[in-house]
Amino acid sequence: MSSQFDPYGQGHYAHDAAGGSQATLHASPYLPPSDTNLPKESLTSIPREFAPLLNEPVQYGSSPLSKEGGGYLAEPRRQNRPFYKTLWFWIVAIIVVAAAVVIPLYFFVIKPKHHDSASGSSNSTDSSNPAAAQAAIRIGGDGSTVTKEDGTTFIYNNSFGGYWVSNPANPFDNSARPNSWTPPLNESWKWGEDRINGVNIGGLFVPEPFIVPALFEANPGAVDEWTLSTILASKGQLQEVMENHYDTFITEEDIAQIAGAGLNWIRVPIPFWAIETWSNVGVDGQGQTVAEPFLARTCWKYILRLIGWARKYGLRVLLDLHTIPGSQNGYNHSGKLGSLNWLNGPMGLANAERSLDYIRTIAEFISQPEYKDVVQIFGILNEPFMGTIGRPPIESFYLRAYEMVRSITGTGEGNGPMISFHDGFDSLTNWANFLPGADRIIIDDHPYFAFDGQANREPVNVTADGGDGTMMGGKWPKQACNAWGASMNNSRKNFGISIAGEFSNAINDCGLWVVGVGIDAHYGPDCGYWMDASQWSDANKQGLLNFALASMDALGDFFFWTWKIGESSTTNTVQAPLWSYKLGLKGGWMPKDPRAARGMCASLGVVGQPFDGNYQAWQTGGPGAGTIAPAATASIPAWPPVLSHVPTESASILPQYTSTGTVVTLPPQTLTPTASVTPTVSAGNGWFDAQDTAPAVTPISGCAYPNAWDAINAQIPLSGCLPGPTAA
Repeated sequence: MSSQFDPYGQGHYAHDAAGGSQATLHASPYLPPSDTNLPKESLTSIPREFAPLLNEPVQYGSSPLSKEGGGYLAEPRRQNRPFYKTLWFWIVAIIVVAAAVVIPLYFFVIKPKHHDSASGSSNSTDSSNPAAAQAAIRIGGDGSTVTKEDGTTFIYNNSFGGYWVSNPANPFDNSARPNSWTPPLNESWKWGEDRINGVNIGGLFVPEPFIVPALFEANPGAVDEWTLSTILASKGQLQEVMENHYDTFITEEDIAQIAGAGLNWIRVPIPFWAIETWSNVGVDGQGQTVAEPFLARTCWKYILRLIGWARKYGLRVLLDLHTIPGSQNGYNHSGKLGSLNWLNGPMGLANAERSLDYIRTIAEFISQPEYKDVVQIFGILNEPFMGTIGRPPIESFYLRAYEMVRSITGTGEGNGPMISFHDGFDSLTNWANFLPGADRIIIDDHPYFAFDGQANREPVNVTADGGDGTMMGGKWPKQACNAWGASMNNSRKNFGISIAGEFSNAINDCGLWVVGVGIDAHYGPDCGYWMDASQWSDANKQGLLNFALASMDALGDFFFWTWKIGESSTTNTVQAPLWSYKLGLKGGWMPKDPRAARGMCASLGVVGQPFDGNYQAWQTGGPGAGTIAPAATASIPAWPPVLSHVPTESASILPQYTSTGTVVTLPPQTLTPTASVTPTVSAGNGWFDAQDTAPAVTPISGCAYPNAWDAINAQIPLSGCLPGPTAA
């Protein structure tokens, strides 16, 4: 692939300098001044030797679109006109050039034929009316008008050379790109060269009290989605309220704004009840059958819609399984606050068996050719709490899940998604050399100062430690560099691809329900200032901006948590502003261009442990991928592992499920014809590997299972809860 994206063979096109903003953040005092306007697609002038990853990202050229959008090309950069050229000459020339450029627009932009182009349905634009199909294709750059499904419109603002693509004949068209330095979806992502500048879509499919406070304020007593669902169901409102939330909390315009902010990935937390819930997960202490109260299989169509929007704007997706049967950490965002029953306690093994089925179902869906070039990372489980579960069971599960997913996808680049493992809140150092030879695995760290158990009352509106004397930030920017930079880069050397799946601007735990409903912040009772961004001084905002930039520079490949925090219904304001990227962009404490983070740590005197950007071939799906030496797994317990909080004498009789159930397949997108175009491309059938026909787990008839969500102190059934030999 050429380092300059020039699909028309017309040479490099550039936007008028007056037509867009500079990439440089003038408000950041560590950046050198610029005395000339930069093109929109230019990098900031940070010396590359200061960047934690030494290799600069490949430049893929600027967008071939003008601000008029809708499929029109930008004018080439003006040249001095020879005196002997008359007006009629230029009129004719413009007509000829326009025809030469517009005619191949579809074939070279919408259907590019790069050496690493996406497969099959992602590039096909078959339709019963080819002329109408081609006429219906729309693309647009900065200043273009986007028409949404409901007919309303908005203006797409992207000064970084990104463009959107709408192809009604082929909704799986992967031609879009978010900016000039990120490859389009139908070109390969180059690990170590391309950098993840991402944001989470938190609170949409897994509502959390501090992200969507109005939902919880309207339902007193709700502290997690389990209690929220129970209360809504008691009012007969579960379907209506949750569907309205899925439909309105994040809109297409949000996704367009993410691309326009210079970001290139989104991380999308999803719940297992997008697949199914069980009406009987055991009996409680009173002998009552327990049913999972979540709204089942409803959010999936909205997940598909979100993936479609990401595709339209060229954003890659990390799909993260955020909840799991029994809860993997006891946090409110696991589905149920309180008890941890996954790989822990009497129902820990049964819950883990069930969770493998859901990982399998998701892997089958996103490995289809219609989705694999958009959903490029699969986070198989969010934040299992190793402090309670222990390392051996988690390692055993990760190996089991890895082998299952790769048995579906095959090995090597392009065969299904990267597989992301959360570090379990353990040090990245302890994950060095985990599964060497494994095909395309990632370790995911979630570094936060807000949850370190400290008050963290030190200010950010004072001179930054290690800075030039004019920078704000206090201790926080340099602390981010020192705490995270070296550990992330060392992990890239000793484990492989290492990312920060979550981080935020929160230096403390202030914010409405950030810690949880009714739980006091460690900061103390006077959090009011941090909950109301309208009170923040310019110095405070500048300090937070520098903290964000330092965090981004230290982490290298990151996803901010989160894009949007909803307003409280009691104040009509965002009460946790440190966590909102969207609000930070508007308010000036998040960078307008994430590339401005490069060199921030060096400017604070923190050099760290630079990584040269070169991963071993097997780590990115090259030669050797999938070949794990037996010695590398010798210390990992065989499946099933021994669990904590289980009496030794009961370890062999833990309740399990039997593999005689019907596997769940997620439904594909429904392709909708327009007035002029009827899509004829395949939408897939939801199941990539036709050879994967094994049944799913299901409860054993007659077993008196304890409540799978609250079984730590339950009595273990003495008989009737182990699968027979034929079902094992």
